[in-house]
Amino acid sequence: MAIIHYSAASRCCMPSLHRASPSRSVLAPSIFFFRDAAPTLRLDVSVRSQPPGSDGFGEPINNKHASRDASVGLSASSSSSVIDFLTLCHRLKITKRKGWVNHGIKGAESIADHMYRMALMALIAGDVPGLNRERCIKIALVHDIAEAIVGDITPSDGVPKAEKSRMELEALNKMCELLGGGMRAEEIKELWEEYENNSSVEANLVKDFDKVEMILQALEYEIGKFQTEIGKSWAAEIISRRKSLSAKRPSSYSG
Repeated sequence: MAIIHYSAASRCCMPSLHRASPSRSVLAPSIFFFRDAAPTLRLDVSVRSQPPGSDGFGEPINNKHASRDASVGLSASSSSSVIDFLTLCHRLKITKRKGWVNHGIKGAESIADHMYRMALMALIAGDVPGLNRERCIKIALVHDIAEAIVGDITPSDGVPKAEKSRMELEALNKMCELLGGGMRAEEIKELWEEYENNSSVEANLVKDFDKVEMILQALEYEIGKFQTEIGKSWAAEIISRRKSLSAKRPSSYSG
């Protein structure tokens, strides 16, 4: 329990708040108000043990309290696994996409940047009959999650596709174990495998979003590179032709 004192070498008025019970933990703040000097803060910590069978307020623990305490214990255990998992996922925020790094892009996007914009694409895309939008968002958020351990493996690394998939699956299983298993971990695995195997209409669309996000990011990097009006003009013409070609191609989706 914390006891907070304000103290200074000057005259003061001392309203105090104190209430104690033999069976309670006591919080006894004493606050001193000063006329002449700014107060300094001192934090003292003391703990008083609880008598057996008490909830800390002199009352026996009934079944309702016991159930509440049990649920708090379970939540604490679950919270530990969740924070371990999220701490590992922090690597996705700081690991740059290697393709851009290899092309000399400064301040390249991170893996998390890429997945986040894909999830936004899934959120704002037009409705498609038989398509589960929420599932698309989830797939986008987890499709590169194993890269928190293995990193962003690109074709230039020379890793065979089957080996890359094996490495990522092994990493994914480790991450799900870190999360503590259970329903959410199984869902992450299922979503990742669905994308990896391209086994649903949702996975098909998110695969397209993966490419679209890359093209959009490339366009943003391209625009930033041109320093003259001629360069910008020629680039704009190329972009216009690219759009024209895209418009002529048939598409299975609308959005």
